[in-house]
Amino acid sequence: MRSIRAAAVGAVTLSLALAATACGGGSSTGGASGDSPKTLTYWASNQGASVAVDKKVLQPELDKFEKQTGIKVKLEVVPWSDLLNRILTATTSGQGPDVLNIGNTWSASLQATGALLPWDEQNFAKIGGRDRFVESALGSTGVQGKDPAAVPLYSMAYALYYNKKIFADAGIGKPPATWDELIADGKKIKARGKSVLGAEGANLSENIHHVFVFAKQHGADFFTADGKPDFTAPKVVEAVKSYVDLMAKDKVVPAGDAEYAQNQSVSDFAKGRQAMLLWQSAAANLKSQGMSEDAYGIAPVPVRSGTPGQGTQVNSMVAGINIAVFKNTHNLDGAAKFVKFMTSDAEQKILNTAYSTVPPVRSAQDDPAFGAPDTAVLKNTLATSAAALPQVPSESQFETTVGTAVKELFADAAAGRAVTTDSVRAKLEKAQQQMPAA
Repeated sequence: MRSIRAAAVGAVTLSLALAATACGGGSSTGGASGDSPKTLTYWASNQGASVAVDKKVLQPELDKFEKQTGIKVKLEVVPWSDLLNRILTATTSGQGPDVLNIGNTWSASLQATGALLPWDEQNFAKIGGRDRFVESALGSTGVQGKDPAAVPLYSMAYALYYNKKIFADAGIGKPPATWDELIADGKKIKARGKSVLGAEGANLSENIHHVFVFAKQHGADFFTADGKPDFTAPKVVEAVKSYVDLMAKDKVVPAGDAEYAQNQSVSDFAKGRQAMLLWQSAAANLKSQGMSEDAYGIAPVPVRSGTPGQGTQVNSMVAGINIAVFKNTHNLDGAAKFVKFMTSDAEQKILNTAYSTVPPVRSAQDDPAFGAPDTAVLKNTLATSAAALPQVPSESQFETTVGTAVKELFADAAAGRAVTTDSVRAKLEKAQQQMPAA
């Protein structure tokens, strides 16, 4: 699956990468594994319903690139559960690919290792210039004020997917726009014997994405303006509790979802077992599981009141995948050609159509192929009501520590243990203590 998309988190800590002299891909004779300049290695993230689906999508395009340039691309699709570990290991060992996909939320953390090629004006010129990319996508490519560590490849946003038949059977005429409306609708749906809303309670990155948005809606941030963790601020605690309370208090998320970590909530929705799903650009994923486009609707993620927008009406993180180059690759020219190919208008249309994502390239995004109503919701969210996760060097540890705290809180809720303001604060305090020193 496109799955644990913009940020699955591994057990290898970023401190290992920071402690070593990051060297990235490359060897004395060629690419990352000693290949000739006519060969590139590429780690692609798992975007489709399976690794096999990704290979089916990507291989024809890689063959096309080889025909155009004479450069063969050796493809490996890396599951999200392994990707960050693999990347961090590569930054310290030097045994990595030439080109790789990264979750855009990792950009600042991986930038801090020094292993990735900076996309300065000269490098951007090789792929047509920085101005080709929409500004919101560039906002998740590294620390503000520094040259980006990666280039946007696929853009995504969260949306609310809802089962039209379940809604109609429950007498609900439109999707909820606020959380209060969602909870009220949930009572009607439960009365019909259906599950209300899916969640991936054991998936660290999904937890982070949602509590980040809830924090924004509560007017809070997990980091101070100077980049220090502030996980126990009252509004942050309130925001995390309100997300876990969807299971613990409001009972709209099933207790069993506390153990979900491999996109089981998507399958539940696709199979008609639940009424709603909060997910990133899910159309292709649902189609691959046999769900007709006519069976569901798509709407903005609920906010606390009113309609989505800036400030506390933010309803999505700026989700997406970036493409990066290990700066010590011995095939830098070939790597730049490959990035240019993957971000070309033609390939952007092909790949983003295949993954039901939004092109971060302006000219491709304006193509009629991305004008369907469901894509319009995602494009509008990215343009008007999405915020980038903190672009700080410790971002990946934030995902690990806070994501784990939320996982443990969901486990408490599922087991019937009370989730209180004090218990939430205690989990977040523990998470903050595990963060590296500034």
